[in-house]
Amino acid sequence: MIRQVEISTMEQLFQFVSEQKYRPELGGRYRDQYIYRGEPDANFVMSTSLRRNCKEKSRLLEAHVLRNFTKYAILEEPTIGGSVWQQMMLGQHHGLPTRLLDWSFSPLMALHFATDEKNLDDMSTHDSVVWRLDIHELHALLPENYQAIMRKYRTTIFTVEMLEEVCTSVGQYDRDMQKEALVVIEPPSLDPRIINQYSFFTIVPDEMTDIEAFLNTRTQRTVRYIIRKDLRWRVRDMLDHQNINERIVYPGLDGLSKWLGRHYFVKEEWE
Repeated sequence: MIRQVEISTMEQLFQFVSEQKYRPELGGRYRDQYIYRGEPDANFVMSTSLRRNCKEKSRLLEAHVLRNFTKYAILEEPTIGGSVWQQMMLGQHHGLPTRLLDWSFSPLMALHFATDEKNLDDMSTHDSVVWRLDIHELHALLPENYQAIMRKYRTTIFTVEMLEEVCTSVGQYDRDMQKEALVVIEPPSLDPRIINQYSFFTIVPDEMTDIEAFLNTRTQRTVRYIIRKDLRWRVRDMLDHQNINERIVYPGLDGLSKWLGRHYFVKEEWE
């Protein structure tokens, strides 16, 4: 079941970003088991870029997309040739339509994307959303051979190497998962952007055409945090004060330029 929580005050926001639980099994540390995804428009229906781009032809075209991407990208990243999962991750990182969904272990990073509008005049016209998923809950749905790999490595998060021990092809993954489960995977540190964003991915099976319906029927701890539109600018400015901005999210001159453009953006009320 998806639970919805509205955030209309900074007090509610601070409670959200500090929800780590006391974990006696980890020696008394305060650590959560959640991943987060921010969207600037709360009305956006969760879907992969592959599904949005290729629609009902996703299964047919995915292999062609990956094959052609790898053919040209292998010059810059020779390691991707033997792993379809690395091909997906590198492609997703550079805007290729894939079956991956981006997530972050950081709620602050998700809030950044929830307050990242292409047109900043729209910041106050609609609510935004941050999704929260429980990793343990999702991975408890996996087939037994996938859970055996996690027990083997004493972890709850897959790496590329772990996933390849149990599944080396997209077709096998779809047969294993159908529309009843999915894997949360931590990507290799391909560049500073993945590190700074504290990135994770979910690998969405081809049959899972309605991700939100899956979360609503198969999970109990999924939450949609609705950030009210009249709070979004205040959240945005708070994140800047905490150094969560384009300069960090996208290291380099592109991120610097985007950050400065937003930093000096003039709201209509100041004109």
